[in-house]
Parts: sequence; C-alpha cells; structure tokens
Amino acid sequence: MQTNFTPEQLRDAATRRSNAILRTCVHCGLCTATCPTYQILGDELDSPRGRIYLIGAMLERGGPPDPATVRHIDRCLSCLACMTTCPSGVDYMHLVDHARDYIERHHRRPAGERALRWLLARILPHPTRFRLALLLARIGRPFRGLVPDPRLRAMLDMAPRRIPPVSRNDDPQTFAPRGPRRMRVALMTGCAQRALDTDINDATIRLLTRLGAEVVIAPGIGCCGALAHHMGRSADSHAAAAANIRAFTAEMEGAGLDAVVINTSGCGTTVKDYGQMFAGDPLAARAAAVAAIARDVTEVVAALGLPEGAPRGLTVAYHAACSLQHGQKIRALPKDLLRRAGFLVVEPADAHLCCGSAGTYNLLQPALSGELRRRKVATIEARAPDLVAAGNLGCMIQIGAGTRLPVVHTVELLDWATGGPKPPALA
Repeated sequence: MQTNFTPEQLRDAATRRSNAILRTCVHCGLCTATCPTYQILGDELDSPRGRIYLIGAMLERGGPPDPATVRHIDRCLSCLACMTTCPSGVDYMHLVDHARDYIERHHRRPAGERALRWLLARILPHPTRFRLALLLARIGRPFRGLVPDPRLRAMLDMAPRRIPPVSRNDDPQTFAPRGPRRMRVALMTGCAQRALDTDINDATIRLLTRLGAEVVIAPGIGCCGALAHHMGRSADSHAAAAANIRAFTAEMEGAGLDAVVINTSGCGTTVKDYGQMFAGDPLAARAAAVAAIARDVTEVVAALGLPEGAPRGLTVAYHAACSLQHGQKIRALPKDLLRRAGFLVVEPADAHLCCGSAGTYNLLQPALSGELRRRKVATIEARAPDLVAAGNLGCMIQIGAGTRLPVVHTVELLDWATGGPKPPALA
C-alpha cells in the first residue's frame, strides 16, 4: 500500500511503525474470507483490507477522525484471523492498536459512550468493584426491559446466576509442588476471572503442583491491561502492565521463574506483547524479559508432561479462542492434551471464526456479538458434544449464554483427569 506521511509525521515512533505495516499490505483481499464482521455485514470497510485503508487515511490526514472511520474500527473484534490468513505478514494487531489509541486521543465520543467506556475501564479490571457491579446487575436484571440502551442490557445479561465466593488461592502466596520441584512458575490470576469463575485458577494450581511445579502468586499483580488496551486507553493499560512487570521481575530476580503462566488466552496475547508495548520505555528490558517467559497454561502442562488418561466416554467440543489460535499461534496443543487425558475431541465447522466475546466487544457491540455467538453455538451443537471446552473465560461466558451444554475451561478437564475434582459445571 502506498503511503504519504510527511517527514514530520514520521518522527513519531508509532507512526513510523504503522507506516511500515501499511506498506506491507498488497490489498489482495484474502483477509476478507476470514473476517467475522465482513461475513455478517458484507461491507468492505468492515473488513481488514477496508480498515487498513481507513487507518492509513486517518493517520495521514491527522486531526480528529471522522465518525464513519471510528464506527468501522470500533466494529473490529481484534480476533486477528486476518493475520493468520494474510500471505504478506501484515501486522494488523499493532496497526489497529495504534488506530484505537489515536481515536481515543483525537475523537470526542458522545457523552453516553464516554461514560460507558470510562465505567468499563474502572470496573472490569478490579475484581472487588466488578463483584459489586455484578451484584447490582443481578438486582437490576428484572427491569431489563425498561433499559433503552442495548449495551446496558448486555451488561445486565452478563451477571451470572451465582457469584462465586472469593478464592483465597488468588492471594499472594506460594504453593509447593507435590514431589520434587521441576519448575517454578508465577500464575497470573487475572481480574474478571477472579470475580466470575474462581474454579479456573484453583484447577490450574492443583494441576501444576500435581505435575511438579512450584506455583507463586506474586504480590502486586493485577489486570494484564488488555481490557483498557483494546479500548485505546493506553495510559490505563500501560499502568496495569507496568505493575505486573515489576511484580514478575521481582520474582525473576529473587528466587527465579521458569515461566509466567496465563490461563486466559486474551491476557496471554497481551503479556507476550509487553516487549512491543514498552519499546523505548525505561521498563523496556524488563517488559521484554517477562514477555519472553510468558506461557499459556497448556504450554507449561505439555512441558511438565501430562500422564495418559483412560477413556472417559465424553465428547468434548473444543472451541479455539481467537487470542490462542491467532494471537499466540497455539492450535493443536490444547486438543492433543485433552485427547491424552482421555476425552474424545471434536471441532466445530469454521473453528477459525470468533465467538463474539473479544474482551469488552460483547458489551460495546451487542448486536454483532450476538449474531457471532448464534453462529458459533450452532456449529458447536451440530457436533452433538457432551460439553464444550475453551481456554478463555470470555469465550466461555459468551458461548455459555447461548447453549445448554456445559462449558468448562480446558485446564479444569485436565485437572479432573489427573486426580482433581469434577468440574462444577458437569455436576
């Protein structure tokens, strides 16, 4: 793609990087075949190719972006399926990240939109606040029909029937391995996950210690920064990420770490990108060091070695979270581990397509998100599984809202197969 940035514009590091990304796009259009929003809307400007054109024009023009450009970029899921498809290696992830940051700094949204985004950024990354918000949403759910804004209705719908009690396993501490120590790892406990589903971290700790890992919950860790990052709120996302970088490097420089373990794939994609996020920052070296040892939980389980399990007579539909298959390029490993644990694994048709969760997307774009969920659930149920497994909490909640099938985290099944309790969703 031809670009026409001025020398003055190219003095900005972010613009220089985006210019290089834009120039790698040859506008072949192969990305449109795997773009979920293009499949639904059929609008070229709601495809990666169209958005790349809009972003290039917005950055070259400078000043406030026009509302149409903002609308089309807001509709992007950041599922990154286009990056898996692209034959030219266009780094769309960092390009759309820059676009969102630019929009946040140069575009004034309507007051209601600003308030909603501020609310999400102030509540979701903080487990205690999020728990209180979920409680209020449960109280307000009977009045859902009186709420005019579909985004607020989506927030009410997000509240689970039961809010789990706080798990003390998420407090700073160290869990000793069962038997000789083979690895020392720090677990990222997350933010929304600590309010919505405490079973995932509990199962992760049991599984890793059973396989010989010492598991550390480092003081000072919190939200990875992804939720704010994908809304273009760079100051918020970098502040959250910086706290984690300092907490993990303290462990690395102390007793040492073999890995930072992440069991929510959306967080994993972000933490593995800390080196890029902090390029040129005083924290750059430490950010890159943390990113270098960040691992999805399935990567660590495979490295420790999972015992082979007896057949369990259960068919598991594996849902590949976009952040895992496209963002981290981890595709076969979770399925291989589930099969080794004794489960029959099936995949839905169009497994590369997003379920519509995408961080806060299901709250900010409820209509598109709902249609993607409907399509995903239909392809899952067509395989007639006994249950659904996924490696990302957001996907679990999104899919679970559209099916009666039990939806569990992959690590819960691996924990159960190696001596842990049966996942509560299967009880």
